[in-house]
Formats: sequence, structure tokens, C-alpha cells
Amino acid sequence: MEVLLYLYIGLIGLCLGSFFNVVGLRLPKGNLWTRSRSYCPSCERTLKARDLYPVFSYIFLRGACRTCRAPISPLYPSVELMTATLFVFAYWQFGLTGEWVVSLILISLLMIVVVTDLRYMLIPDKLLLFFAPFLLVFRLFIAPFEFWWQPLLGSAVGFSLLLLIAIISKGGMGGGDIKLFAVLGLTLGWEKVLLTFMFACLIGALMGGILLLLKKVKRKQPIPFGPFIVAGALISYFYGMDLIHWYRAISGF
Repeated sequence: MEVLLYLYIGLIGLCLGSFFNVVGLRLPKGNLWTRSRSYCPSCERTLKARDLYPVFSYIFLRGACRTCRAPISPLYPSVELMTATLFVFAYWQFGLTGEWVVSLILISLLMIVVVTDLRYMLIPDKLLLFFAPFLLVFRLFIAPFEFWWQPLLGSAVGFSLLLLIAIISKGGMGGGDIKLFAVLGLTLGWEKVLLTFMFACLIGALMGGILLLLKKVKRKQPIPFGPFIVAGALISYFYGMDLIHWYRAISGF
């Protein structure tokens, strides 16, 4: 029975991952709620239901449009698969609890951020304003911290840290990144939001170095920071307290 529940949660994650792709692609353009159906950006053929099965259609079509054989971005199945995996992993971590619901909301936000930032190098204010109230309410009433003010402190720390870096670097940090950290602080608290920044910088530096070595990017070429923030936030959310306790144990703090 438990296996069936995991499969069901994974299936829901795949379907929602497909929806998050649509939101991430359409929201920055302001046409999220248009009635236009999905279509191939190359030949503009309207996609049929058999072309839209999450992950499976990509595999069956071998990563190309059924009509014109133009390549389909691997971003689509990647987001679908990541969403399903994270939904299942979160259930394994928290079970049917309020914290699991918080994790689903957070994962949903982060998956859309991956799409918008990779495709447009943009994290829309509308997206953050939509998710922030849900995360705050759940943190205050459904899965609260020890003290009611901790989400607000986390938000203030996340926002202030990124704003300070943006000022010092004279625009080296985007406004969307700053606001995203404010929203993340609501969910993570001040300690984990600091960890998120640390992990995001480490992962960003590592990946940036690899891309430079592979000559995929040039020096001083801007690259989206949002996916690195997402990776850092997920590590901090699921393992942050374990890492903090480990550090305190070895450092004596």
C-alpha cells in the first residue's frame, strides 16, 4: 500500500512538473492564462495529448518534435522528473504532516524559478508574491517554528544579505534573487537561509568553473544564479539542521 502511495505522489509530481514548465515559460511573457494550447516553437504545430505525457512523451519522441524533428529542450522532462522525485523524497522525510505540505509549496516555487531563470534570466515578482503568503501562513499556523517571529527574521536576513551584496557588487546580484531570498527566509529561517547562500555560491562557483573549462560560457558572461539558489535551498531545507548540529559539535559552539 505504501508503494502505491509513493507511486501516486510521483505521478502527481510528474503532472505538476509539466504544469510548472508551462507557468515558467508563460508567466514572464504575461500570457499564463491564455487559452492557447501548447505548440512546437519550431513548426508551430499544436501539440496533441499524446505529445504531452510528462517525461514519457520525451522518451518516446526521442527528444524531438513529432512533425519537424526539431530538438525538444531537456529542461521539460528534467523539471518534471525533479518535481516527482522531490515530492516523493519529501513524503519519505516528513510523511503526511504539515511540514510535508510546506515542502510541496516550496518545491513548487523552486521548480518554476528554475524554468524562468534558465529561460529568461528572470524571477518574476508575481511568482514570489503568489507563493509568499502561503508559505508565511503555513509557517505561522500549520508547521510553525519554535517562535512565531522566526519566519519574519529569516525573511529579513535573506533580503538584507542579498541587498547588501548587490550594493557592494554594484548590481552583481539581481533583484529577483534578492526577493527570492526574502521568500526563502519565511520557510527556512535565518540559519538555513544563510546556509542556502553559502551552498548557492559554492555550487555556482563550481559549475561556473566547469562551464568555463568546457568553453560553454565566456569570462564575465552572466549566467542564471537562480538554479544554484534552488540547489542550495533544497540542501539547506532537508539537511540544514543536521549540518548546523554537526558544525556546532566539531567546533564547540
